[in-house]
Amino acid sequence: MESTLTLESVEQLNAYWRAANYLSVGQLYLRGNPLLREPLKLEHIKNMLLGHWGTTPGQNFIYTHLNRVIKKYDLNMIYVSGPGHGGPAVVAGTYLEGTYTDVYPNITQDEDGLRKLFTQFSYPGGISSHASPQTPGSIHEGGELGYSLSHSFGAVMDNPDLVVACVVGDGEAETGPLATAWHSNKFINPVTDGTVLPILHLNGYKISNPTVLARISHEELEQLFQGYGYTPYFVEGEDPEPMHQAMAATLDKVIEQIKKIKEDAKAGNTERPRWPMIVLRSPKGWTGPKFIDGKKIEGNFRSHQVPLAVSASTPPENLQMLEDWLKSYKPEELFDEKGALRPEIAELAPEGERRMGANPHANGGILLRELRLPDFKDYAVDVPQPGSPGEGDTPVLGRFLRDVIKHNMDKRNFRIFGPDETASNRLEAVFEASDRQWEGTVVESDEFLAPSGMVMEMLSEHQCEGWLEGYLLTGRHGLFNCYEAFIHIVDSMFNQHAKWLKATSELPWRRNIASLNILLTSTVWRQDHNGFTHQDPGFMDHVVNKKASIVRVYLPPDANCLLSVMDHCLRSRHYVNVISAGKHPAPQWLTMEQAVEHCTRGIGIWSFASNDQDCEPDLIMACCGDVPTLETLAAVSILREQLPELKVRVVNVVDLFKLQKSSEHTHGLNDLDYDALFTKDKPVVFAFHGYPWLVHRLTYNRFNNNNIHVRGYKEEGTITTSFDMTVLNEMDRFHLVIDAIDRLPQTGSKGVYLKQMLTDKLTQHKHYINENGKDMPEILNWKWNPES
Repeated sequence: MESTLTLESVEQLNAYWRAANYLSVGQLYLRGNPLLREPLKLEHIKNMLLGHWGTTPGQNFIYTHLNRVIKKYDLNMIYVSGPGHGGPAVVAGTYLEGTYTDVYPNITQDEDGLRKLFTQFSYPGGISSHASPQTPGSIHEGGELGYSLSHSFGAVMDNPDLVVACVVGDGEAETGPLATAWHSNKFINPVTDGTVLPILHLNGYKISNPTVLARISHEELEQLFQGYGYTPYFVEGEDPEPMHQAMAATLDKVIEQIKKIKEDAKAGNTERPRWPMIVLRSPKGWTGPKFIDGKKIEGNFRSHQVPLAVSASTPPENLQMLEDWLKSYKPEELFDEKGALRPEIAELAPEGERRMGANPHANGGILLRELRLPDFKDYAVDVPQPGSPGEGDTPVLGRFLRDVIKHNMDKRNFRIFGPDETASNRLEAVFEASDRQWEGTVVESDEFLAPSGMVMEMLSEHQCEGWLEGYLLTGRHGLFNCYEAFIHIVDSMFNQHAKWLKATSELPWRRNIASLNILLTSTVWRQDHNGFTHQDPGFMDHVVNKKASIVRVYLPPDANCLLSVMDHCLRSRHYVNVISAGKHPAPQWLTMEQAVEHCTRGIGIWSFASNDQDCEPDLIMACCGDVPTLETLAAVSILREQLPELKVRVVNVVDLFKLQKSSEHTHGLNDLDYDALFTKDKPVVFAFHGYPWLVHRLTYNRFNNNNIHVRGYKEEGTITTSFDMTVLNEMDRFHLVIDAIDRLPQTGSKGVYLKQMLTDKLTQHKHYINENGKDMPEILNWKWNPES
């Protein structure tokens, strides 16, 4: 690559890089003597040495060179650190450009500020070793290994001027999400979307093993990325001066190519572009110790974390080796007598919001605009009486979401994401407003594909979740719809996003972002043609583990409730909202007015189904979820017909966290209100959408917990009828009535005979479906009888 820099420019870049490396080593080791004004002593060293060095100097090199091109081309750029455990690099970069001090004024641009900067790193009461939420400019936490490209591509959607420089670790590149994420370039419109510049940081090793991509030939690696649809550029070596020249020339070429792609697209070129990417091959632990105790460090996995142990129990020469390492960066040439970066070096950094740590896209709540939402009540299902037939809940929601897209099309700040399931989940009405965005080849028989669309589909839950997270983190709104059983694929992504929300909620300078809304459908109870593999409602159990201030779980029983819940979730900020809803035809229970009242409460007695208005109930029949609600109402109709003297109260739960105590979750009921619903001593038969133990977990410390009997999914069922799924898991109407009888000895002989009749019904059911391949007419044609 030809030289593009003057000798002075190379010296400035190298000085800035040395300063970043010095700050990075200081963060790993020092709590005093930050500029080595005196000989290094053990009292200057932290008692615990925690962090990661190996990726850090390479990232410092990248950050330094990105500063140059930002200034040269006036770029609107943010930085995503895929190997996010290189936190020292991002902290150093944002400190040197001044953003860190802007955000944390106590970390001043002088010797005392350097001491505080060093001491706080990986230190009790300080900051973590990753590119964490506490780091200005970060939208990507170090624990999110494998999601950097997904987040980056989500960030540039509908951000046409934004460039995301995404550093991908060569170890990270081995993860499933990252390997799939390279295909995201097939979904980016060069006119309406921004640009992701992937930089593969090829330094050869993971924690203790070589990386796959570092051990294949240059030709194979080049062909791999050409096959992914990129134009790869290689910057390789370890000698600083030629590396600076090569990186500068490569970045200039890459930025010019990006500009050309976007200009050609605006001029009408519809050919899918081959976006540029960079492969930076440099030694792991670059510029650090070459050998320690005769073992190779630089260019080896041993540089991954803290390569040199320094403490009272280590050899004295280790302290001297650390001092020599720090002095190799010549801090006296980098910082003035007060400890500030010398002006001639500092001028390399961009200014104001062009600094990557200060770019508003990296603090998306600053840019967040309200969604324009249609009135969800306009999409209400007519419910002349409880149990009226319905087409399915998600088809109704689809029409509402269609118009959410229409209302926000001009602002382009709302998208729907899903792994090839938007139509399967019966949200197909959204295609009346927008096609799927698709930059690949289109043939005549395709449907709903266009270069620009507000629906994103790729058969990868990882990408859909990651795209949406990047979209939200940069100040927009969205919805992720997914088959219930396969949402587990992104369990760890949800974990990290929930942690991000929790951490940022504690930072006053971070603004709240739109909630991560997850719609789960194609649920466990309606898997007629898919079977056992498609049955798992356990994501709710996983969600409940997170901080109560962050997570919400809703199980609306019908379409009107779903509309009310979705409107609420789309308006909310800084939560993860999980909504479970059915897509198959199902009874509708509440009018819109009733649904709004019920969803606002989150839990309540359904008086139309209860007969205990004038006395104490004998039994509480509780339900949570659409199918559990149906089976509970059917069970109540049997009880009221066969045992009319029983007083039955029906309680429906929409907001799952209402079951928890108010001291544990902000949505929880206090004991007085909970006991008013469930009583202190009456039996409760609870039909639940998910695994039964989740209800027990939420109610374990309630007064009446010992009287709660929960029915839910217990890993039974395959391809069978809808009703048989409930029978196999003993959550059907017949089992629910039997459970009630078993807990009501006062039913006496009538209860015994009814129980035998229902047991016979279960036998008849099994014979019928085996012979006819469908449910019995009395099941298929059942309707709620308000006179029961």
